[in-house]
Amino acid sequence: MNLYVDQELCIACGSCIALCPEVYDWNGSGKADVIAEITAELKDSAVEAKDICPTDAIIEE
Repeated sequence: MNLYVDQELCIACGSCIALCPEVYDWNGSGKADVIAEITAELKDSAVEAKDICPTDAIIEE
């Protein structure tokens, strides 16, 4: 599974980072970004973070 954060849609609310800091973190622009490979162990929390994003900025490729 590949996810990325659409930087134009991200409003830097931090919801994804709070829920799954192993996969999401702040980038140099102050917005969320995917920082790690989404392993089987992280998949559920990474997808849950995607689902709670208020702007649907986390996109599955």
